[in-house]
Amino acid sequence: MRVRNRWRLLIGFIAGLAALAWWQRSTRPLSRNMETVTSIRTRYEADVWQRLAPDLRQAGFDTFPDRLAILACKIPRRLTVYGYRDGWHQIKTYPFTAMSGLPGPKLREGDRQIPEGIYQVGYLNPNSSYHLSLQVNYPNAFDRERAAAEGRTQLGGDIFIHGKDVTIGCIPLGDPAIEEVFILAAAAYPQGIPVIIAPDDFRQQPWTPPADASEWDIRLYTGIQTALQAFP
Repeated sequence: MRVRNRWRLLIGFIAGLAALAWWQRSTRPLSRNMETVTSIRTRYEADVWQRLAPDLRQAGFDTFPDRLAILACKIPRRLTVYGYRDGWHQIKTYPFTAMSGLPGPKLREGDRQIPEGIYQVGYLNPNSSYHLSLQVNYPNAFDRERAAAEGRTQLGGDIFIHGKDVTIGCIPLGDPAIEEVFILAAAAYPQGIPVIIAPDDFRQQPWTPPADASEWDIRLYTGIQTALQAFP
């Protein structure tokens, strides 16, 4: 009996050490190389405010807006950020630093197309390989519905707005620009941040259906064109 009790004590002691080690690991701070949205805001927010203050004040904002929208147009290769204050107000426009694919929606993995449609920012990535990034929630419900009707299954994903100057289907803005967009998005997140990606700016070049336009194309581009009307 004494031997059995000793074994029980030993097993209990080992289990206690294992529990203590697990607790220490679970409460230990992340690696110093791992960033968080908070750490990125701490690092860049003051500098970004200095850079954006003239644009923000011209748009009528004394602080970073708590509602944000992002519009990207592929042919002119530009992305514009809007803040909301009794309506949408343009804050700043950024050029793409690289381009992948052609006008037209993304249909499958590996086609190198930037999606087209009405999306949302899924999450902010402070540890991007491309400095910083915002994930775009492609494929959305419309993309999946269209793919199901057409028998497509490999739709791809991992679409981001990011830094640097390379892309295989994302929207790169360069590092200083993505710092600004990231900080703006962080101030508005987790409220929904719409991301409208269009082949062209339909406010200046209205879309008219070509003779061979499919029902899906008409739904997609009339929806984008209607959504763009909210933004001056």
